[in-house]
Amino acid sequence: MAPPAPRADRALRALQPRDLVLAPALGALQTLAFVYTRAGGWLLPLAGAAWLAWRAARASPAGAALLGGLYGAAWIGAGTWWLYISLHRYGGLAAPLAVVAVALLALALSTYLALAMGAFAHWRQGWAATDVPLFAGGWLLAELARGVWFTGFPWVASGYAQVDAPLAALAPWAGVYGIGAVGAALAAAAASGWRGVAVAAVVLAGLAVLGPPSFTTSTGRLSVALLQTGVAQERKFDVDALPRTLADVAQDLRAADAALVVAPETAVPLLPEQLDTLAPGYRDALAAHFERPGRAALVGVPLGDPVRGYTNSVIGWSDGVPYRYDKHHLVPFGEFVPTGFRWFIALMDIPLGDFARGAVAQPSFVVGAQRAAPNVCYEDLFGEELARRFVDPARAPTLLVNVSNIGWFGDTWAIPQHLNISRLRSLELQRPMLRSTNTGATAVVDHRGVVTAQLKPLERGVLRAEAEGRDGLTPFARWAGAAGLWPLWIAGVVLALPALVASRARRRSGQRGGSQGAP
Repeated sequence: MAPPAPRADRALRALQPRDLVLAPALGALQTLAFVYTRAGGWLLPLAGAAWLAWRAARASPAGAALLGGLYGAAWIGAGTWWLYISLHRYGGLAAPLAVVAVALLALALSTYLALAMGAFAHWRQGWAATDVPLFAGGWLLAELARGVWFTGFPWVASGYAQVDAPLAALAPWAGVYGIGAVGAALAAAAASGWRGVAVAAVVLAGLAVLGPPSFTTSTGRLSVALLQTGVAQERKFDVDALPRTLADVAQDLRAADAALVVAPETAVPLLPEQLDTLAPGYRDALAAHFERPGRAALVGVPLGDPVRGYTNSVIGWSDGVPYRYDKHHLVPFGEFVPTGFRWFIALMDIPLGDFARGAVAQPSFVVGAQRAAPNVCYEDLFGEELARRFVDPARAPTLLVNVSNIGWFGDTWAIPQHLNISRLRSLELQRPMLRSTNTGATAVVDHRGVVTAQLKPLERGVLRAEAEGRDGLTPFARWAGAAGLWPLWIAGVVLALPALVASRARRRSGQRGGSQGAP
């Protein structure tokens, strides 16, 4: 057996009250970085991760797991507190139950980081050469697990805070999770001492100077008109307000003078049979308007019937040719009921709560020389799924179109957070992202992740702008389209291997020493 740890070492490994305060405080503070991505806000997550690496390296595995859990729960809870609004204000869930639901979600999702920090404290060797990749590998695996398992919830994944930082240069190579892993590695290096701080500074400076290379070329410009319907969520499904909503959407669609007009998710918030009853001929009139050459439109609308099921869809017309896209990645509780949670949905009053899934890689919408790939709201969090549309370069999208309604979350940080998520997708795939939303952020994002035009949130309006389509594939589009996130899962394990091998070798050495009568 190993000799007992010295008293000073045992005291250092024991958690102090300040640790139990600092861990959640730093986790919550980094929420600012997902909104204020410029002006150095991106340093907050790196600093928080550096502290976590430093303190977990000096704690017991159980203590490190507790710190990771506290840090992660505060990070996720502060970053997604606005879920409370959808559950309570619009879902009708009692306020205490809504608070508990958001807290339990944050605690459950923080389990991955807790396990990663516990494993880091258990297997660390005290050498930067093994401990830095171990920390980065554990961080990467924890973020992948949160973003994939149980349908995934990668909102406020650490890489999104770097969309305006030097690490954004890695997006077309490694994607958002790769950015997060490199950030974790730099944080762990900085936690190892001044030499590590210098290495991290040089890496960041180098990435800032080099920037991302361009893997794509222009396919021409397209005039676009993006509708922001500005319908308050409490009025969206109000029977008395629906005629006015339908009239406003039709008016804005017809009046928009652009090659492509886009209306947001459920801009027409009625099922087909309901629409035919309330406004007979509504869809036929829109289709007839866009039969004219050089005109195209995409409109968010629920489709289906009780027999075949319902879908959260986007319909379109281009030179009179009809188009349909069905949302694939559905939101748990909002768009489908997870097994065993029907009782939870019964406590709320949210319409359109159980949809069928569309295919992962559906055809693009052809507009002249451009191929537009729609995605609905939450789907733009899953870059690996969007990359599936790039498997065939000849049919790969030249631009992306996100239609959203996050009016469920009110006037909160959910709006700029979602915009920055779209910007990261543009960086990964080097494609422009057109965003048409109900309450914001309606914007045009170019292939470099730069917002070139944007409407003020929470108001009705039409954003008229131009977008430049792009052709060609980034490394991320190639490997994620072909293999999903498996290369990153493998990378996470490989990063942890040196520490695991060294730990096993040390144990064997200790066993041999013990058998030879070593003290």
